[in-house]
Amino acid sequence: MTPQNAPNPSRPTPPQEDVRPFSEPSFQRFDQCEPFPFKPTEYLRRIAWEWVERLFMRLSPRRAYGWRRFWLRTFGAKIARKAEVRPNVRIWHPWLLEMGEHATLADGVTIYNLGRVRLGEHSVLSQNVYVCAGTHDYSKPSMPLIRPEIDIGNGVWVAAGAFVGPGVKIGDNAVVGACAVVMRDIPGGMIASGNPATVVKPRRMG
Repeated sequence: MTPQNAPNPSRPTPPQEDVRPFSEPSFQRFDQCEPFPFKPTEYLRRIAWEWVERLFMRLSPRRAYGWRRFWLRTFGAKIARKAEVRPNVRIWHPWLLEMGEHATLADGVTIYNLGRVRLGEHSVLSQNVYVCAGTHDYSKPSMPLIRPEIDIGNGVWVAAGAFVGPGVKIGDNAVVGACAVVMRDIPGGMIASGNPATVVKPRRMG
């Protein structure tokens, strides 16, 4: 009897996968990265904020906007009196966030604000929008951290699932389409969509 693990001569042997080593050495060197790019006090504030966010923000009632504004202001955010932040919004550094009157962060929004993020009056970031105010200088082997600001004007609508990249400015009354990837400035009064987002037409107002 032939053992179970013996090769079967009636079956063709599958070809061996051709695995070749990469020929170019790695330019980026993670062993050269700065291990602690933030000040010690910023790490302490971040730890404290994480607990507040888990216990007092995410577990708060849906319409307890004043309660969430209180905690954001306690950690240094500049939040207008009628700005609205939903309980499951993720904000990395509240002390680098500014929101105008009636500005809204909808369900699932992430504010990755290593740099300052400003959201103007009557502007809304819809469900699952990701605002990324942080990147790395890929032209240097040590990949140093960069913290560019993001400025979103008054009366702006950023639709669901969009991504707003580092250093972007979105002008007043602009509209960003769902799932768009905004890596360049959007002029005021324009509608932009796509990946990468481009201006498609003026916003009709009136």
